Amino acid sequence: MQWVTHSIVIVIADILVVVFSFFAALWLRFDMRFQSIPKDYFRTYLRILPIWCAITIAVFLVFKLYHSIWTYVSIDETFTMVKAYAVIVLCYVATKFILKIDEPRSFYFFGVFIAFVLHVVVRFSYRLVRYLRNQYSKSFEYKTGKLENVMIIGGGSAGSILIRELKSDTHQNQRPVCIIDDNPAKIGRELYGIPIVGGRSAIVEKAAEYEIGSIIFAMPTASPRDKKDILSICKETGAKVRVLPGVYQLANGDVSVNRLKDVELTDLLGRDPIEINNDEVFQMLQGKTILVTGGGGSIGSELCRQIAAHQPKQLIIFDIYENGAYDIQQELVRKYHNKLNLVTLIGSVRNTHRIESVMQKYKPNIVFHAAAHKHVPLMEDSPNEAIKNNVMGTYKTAVAAAHAGVETFVLISTDKAVNPTNLMGASKRICEMVIQMMNRRTPDTNFVAVRFGNVLGSNGSVIPLFRKQIEEGGPVTVTHKDIIRYFMTIPEAVSLVLQASQ
Repeated sequence: MQWVTHSIVIVIADILVVVFSFFAALWLRFDMRFQSIPKDYFRTYLRILPIWCAITIAVFLVFKLYHSIWTYVSIDETFTMVKAYAVIVLCYVATKFILKIDEPRSFYFFGVFIAFVLHVVVRFSYRLVRYLRNQYSKSFEYKTGKLENVMIIGGGSAGSILIRELKSDTHQNQRPVCIIDDNPAKIGRELYGIPIVGGRSAIVEKAAEYEIGSIIFAMPTASPRDKKDILSICKETGAKVRVLPGVYQLANGDVSVNRLKDVELTDLLGRDPIEINNDEVFQMLQGKTILVTGGGGSIGSELCRQIAAHQPKQLIIFDIYENGAYDIQQELVRKYHNKLNLVTLIGSVRNTHRIESVMQKYKPNIVFHAAAHKHVPLMEDSPNEAIKNNVMGTYKTAVAAAHAGVETFVLISTDKAVNPTNLMGASKRICEMVIQMMNRRTPDTNFVAVRFGNVLGSNGSVIPLFRKQIEEGGPVTVTHKDIIRYFMTIPEAVSLVLQASQ
């Protein structure tokens, strides 16, 4: 209803423009004196006016000039108006000859010119008024201390779109004040009135100079290394740092303040995440019943996410920690609704009866065994629990899988099992030996062990520890100042597990 009302108002405005424009053309032709306009010319003007108004509205409808949202009117509407007026002029000329209208040639020229200009002005007027109102509103908010100064990293297409939205959106309590770009040709110039003040080396200095409260990384095409380096510098300013999600949003024109996200772990990876061809994995998982032990953990839950995307016959989440199991269950239910046959069970892999009954009841084709104690320092103080849960739990689960006729059993192991120097690593090495033994003794079940390295952001890894230490004000502790760690993301790790399980 609001759209119809809006369109009616525009149609009326367009009619008034035609009426005024051709009257103004007559007025200008006769020395801007109404009394000087011959009565025959004025009567002809009144006779032809309804026809020309109808032609104008009809052509505008054909060119969909009443479908535009005035808030976002742009140069595209002007080009469309030019094409529409080319048709309108032809129609005007046709009516002149058909109806044998005798008016001065300047009447047509000035009338069409004035009408075109006013039709464009009418369409841009709303955006201009809105822009001026926003500028006044933001100026007032800045003076009252309600507005946050924003630094934009990147003076390219994404940055320009973002600046335009920040300046036009009254609901955002942010004001872009400076731009950082490494291109020397851009430094010292302006983008939509915002100065480009320097390259990445100037971030810290300019953040202090402009009293920056928030930094937005708007370089979707930046290499992972450049992205990591720039974000590291941004963190030194103490300002909140956010990034645009990716380059495909830019391609779709979907660059929005509402799509900004906080800096994530993958932004700090320093390389492109590995893309794995999972076509063969899809064929392996599709239509199969799959059990994931420890399904509520960081690795287990990501396994469940990727398995669910491969259309299994049934996915069984098995975990002793009910909160983790519940979280991943609800996430998958929200995403897949009734399309996924999902079963969530609570139990311990150390309980022989429980794990045997689950295996016999559901008869899984594939088992991913991710249930384990993996905190190195904690296991040093609780060696019995490490052996019971990791070693005995793995043995009991593997035996139950063999009894149930499972096709493939995959153990999630760790690089700490290589020449282990701690109890947790030793327990996982024994788990691998159990799997090797079961693989020799049980020809009907394929037993596989996959070792993980440092998984970025997994529970108990170094990154969540660093984050917690930073939130608490430090210090951030490391094993050694010269240590180098090589990380993989959780999705990467799980994709490799699925690939290795074929």
